[in-house]
Amino acid sequence: MEWLGQPENLEGLGLDVNLLEGPIPASIGTLQNLTGVFLAGNNLNGTLPESFGQLSKLSGLDVSSNQLTGTISEAHFLNLTNLYFLSLSSNSFIFNVSSSWVPPFLVHNLDMGSCKLGPSFPAWLQYQKELNFLDISNASISDSIPRWFWDIASNLSLVNVSRNQLEGQLPNPLNVVPYADIDFSSNLLEGVIPLPSDVIELLDLSNNRFSGPIPQNISESMPYLIFLSLSSNQLTGEIPTSIGQMQLLEVIDLSNNRLIGSIPPSIGNFSYIKALDLGFNNFSGVIPSSLGQLNLLQSLHLNDNMFSGEIPSSFKNLSSLETLDLGNNRMSGTIPSWFGDGFTNLRILKLRSNAFLAEIPSELSNLRSLRVLDLAENKLTAKVPTSFGDLKAMSQEHEINKYLLYGFYRGSYYEESLVVNIKGQSQKYTKTLSLVTSIDLSGNHLTGEFPVELTKLFGLVVLNISGNQISGQIPESISNLRQLASLDLSSNKLSGAIPPIMSKLTFLSYLNLSNNQLPGQIPYMGQMTTFTESSFGGNPGLCGAPLLVECPGEDSTKGQTDEDGSNDSFIDKWFYWSLGLGFAAGVLVPYLIFVIRKPWRGVYFDFVDKIVYRLSRVSRKRPAHNRNLHRQR
Repeated sequence: MEWLGQPENLEGLGLDVNLLEGPIPASIGTLQNLTGVFLAGNNLNGTLPESFGQLSKLSGLDVSSNQLTGTISEAHFLNLTNLYFLSLSSNSFIFNVSSSWVPPFLVHNLDMGSCKLGPSFPAWLQYQKELNFLDISNASISDSIPRWFWDIASNLSLVNVSRNQLEGQLPNPLNVVPYADIDFSSNLLEGVIPLPSDVIELLDLSNNRFSGPIPQNISESMPYLIFLSLSSNQLTGEIPTSIGQMQLLEVIDLSNNRLIGSIPPSIGNFSYIKALDLGFNNFSGVIPSSLGQLNLLQSLHLNDNMFSGEIPSSFKNLSSLETLDLGNNRMSGTIPSWFGDGFTNLRILKLRSNAFLAEIPSELSNLRSLRVLDLAENKLTAKVPTSFGDLKAMSQEHEINKYLLYGFYRGSYYEESLVVNIKGQSQKYTKTLSLVTSIDLSGNHLTGEFPVELTKLFGLVVLNISGNQISGQIPESISNLRQLASLDLSSNKLSGAIPPIMSKLTFLSYLNLSNNQLPGQIPYMGQMTTFTESSFGGNPGLCGAPLLVECPGEDSTKGQTDEDGSNDSFIDKWFYWSLGLGFAAGVLVPYLIFVIRKPWRGVYFDFVDKIVYRLSRVSRKRPAHNRNLHRQR
């Protein structure tokens, strides 16, 4: 990087998105003709040199998305009177200027996301009267928003102050420029949902403390809205029927609130919708068939509500669907067999905790992209379909993580998330969701023998068929599931010995075989030694560690000797090794000597003869001595 300071007449430096490493040389500050420095998206480290403050002609500076650290002071901007574009985001800078500092520049674009500007709201921003784009997200600001900020905000096409700890209320209406993007998410803001003074395209107020209803005239105020997220607040009331007039919406997230009522049929007018999340509310009634008109929909979450009735047949038109989560409702009927043909792109199917009846349709095996299948806690009967061994996406091991993002718009997007029951508890996955491969059929009325076909699904991370009436043996082929991290077969009617080969499932960190009819000794070796008694309890025929029940003919001290005497065993091995080596040395060394020195051979054997003669005389006397001792006793 030192060469960057050498071309004295250089006017522009554009090296974005390369593989540059190391620090930025301070010699750049000597290039007085520089008007633009663009080094974003590299692997640069170290600090930003103060010499940048001497580049009086500089109008654009972008060092975002590197690994830069250190303190940014007033000296860094000393002579930057022409600065128009400034981006320092996605580094680890600490901004340290006085509260009375007046910047020498008037920037139009200011991106300082992830820079530490707080804890106070940066007072120097009030002098930036020409700002058009502002991003001070994740800036460690824990303060209320000052009144002067709204004078600046009225000129902003983009305002992003998310992921801070801002308090207070937003003005209503919000004074904004036409088609602005507004992101105040993940703060501590409260009050009612404000409406903008002009049309906007993005509004994200999620993860705050807003309360009250969704404004009835929301569609009139924001008819061109593309992205709407009000999730994780304290909103009440119903969804306004007029919301269907916002036909440009690509993302609508109202999850994690206290909304009630039914889904208005007009919501089927969202011609461009990619993600619809109404989960974790108190909605009720049947799911309107009009949702089947959303043929661009990729992610649908209606989970954790009180919806009833059957799955609308119109859903077969949702050909773009990748996630369908209807879990934890009051739905009934059968699982439609047309799922296998209608959802060619489906990755996640979650129908748990409802009242679905009858058999699991074998056609589900046609879902070639399916990675998560959760049908737990329903009223499903009969056998697990043998065709499940054909679930293509589950039969492959996956190591490459892929973020599941929908409705990407100007840096904002809906990030897929899902609660998966794993290792006996519920866990929410977001960033690593694409690596989860899971089948959960627990808590139903399934019968038949262990579905050996499932052992063809080499990519399975979670398998749970507990709480059914599954019989038969655990197959040896379960060792094929090398990626398995969680296995729950508890509360069934399984019989037969536990396959010793299960000890080779090295990724397995949760195992529950309790409450079955498993007999014999637990193969307590390898990975099986990491599990406690609770993994095997409730099987009257099981014995051996880690249970306290001893197997017939088993030495009660064996386990203790093996555990406590591991060092003795090690010593014993060395004892026998040394004994063998000593014997070999005692035989071979004299032999070699005698081969080389024949005169010594006679002397050696005379010596041996004398020793043998003396030992024989001692051995003849010893029996008589022993008989005398016996008489004395």
